[in-house]
Amino acid sequence: MDTDLLKTFLEVSRTRHFGKAAENLYLTRSAVSFRVKQLETILGVELFERQRNNIQPTPAGERMLNHAEAVLTAWERAKQDVSLSRLQSTQLTIGAGPNIWDAFLQGNLQSLHKGLPGVALRTEVLPQNVMTRQLMERTLDMAISFDPPKMEDFEQIRIGVVQLWLVSSIGPLSLPECLKHHYIKVDWGTAFNILHAQEFGDMPLPVLHTSSSRIALDFVLNNGGSAFLPDHMVSPFLERGELYRVDGARSIPRNVYVVYWSQNDRLAQIERAVSFLARESDEGAEELSA
Repeated sequence: MDTDLLKTFLEVSRTRHFGKAAENLYLTRSAVSFRVKQLETILGVELFERQRNNIQPTPAGERMLNHAEAVLTAWERAKQDVSLSRLQSTQLTIGAGPNIWDAFLQGNLQSLHKGLPGVALRTEVLPQNVMTRQLMERTLDMAISFDPPKMEDFEQIRIGVVQLWLVSSIGPLSLPECLKHHYIKVDWGTAFNILHAQEFGDMPLPVLHTSSSRIALDFVLNNGGSAFLPDHMVSPFLERGELYRVDGARSIPRNVYVVYWSQNDRLAQIERAVSFLARESDEGAEELSA
């Protein structure tokens, strides 16, 4: 199987247009059409319904999407595995959602690299459903999440906690006063959304809803308003008087979990990484409370 056929198929699926796919892939339109036809011939099915200005995947094409992504992911990982240098004998692939990177992993990645000599890291920012699928397909070694999937034969370990505080850029405010100003809703996962609805159901309609705490922080600082953000992220701004904790709004803790296959052939390296991340998280929490 020529992986270029799969890349072309995915690009046409994404753009819904042969011409746009050709531009993005630096190919001619006829080359894109030829590659898709080649793939359809190999599979023995049509992957797209071709109507003027309306390219849509067929049911077979929809089913092919996940398989194409899985094959390309596995191929990229295989290329990296076989080309590892003498000094790096193992590769770990770590997946996490956008807010996990912002709130937990970003500060630990460099130290994790130094703490795992001989291990090459591959990191992915992935939605929850994709992480679960890639764990099952064995193309992902570790998934780090606030709301981990519960799967048989997979280990689930708590490696840290993130404290979320309601902060505002508009001076010291009480919770009732905060309701009169812009609110930015950050997606911190299912458990957060449930607790948020129970305890903060009176918050105004968000002017921005985002899955990135970095985007939320920038928006609050530049446009004014309030949002639930991680303590380590807002601490410098609290100290400088650029942000203020909202009086009467308690913090919401979010546990961070890692999930991995218990029979992975890289289990020793995974367990070292898990232990390292848990230790770094405990040390970071001690520094913040000091």
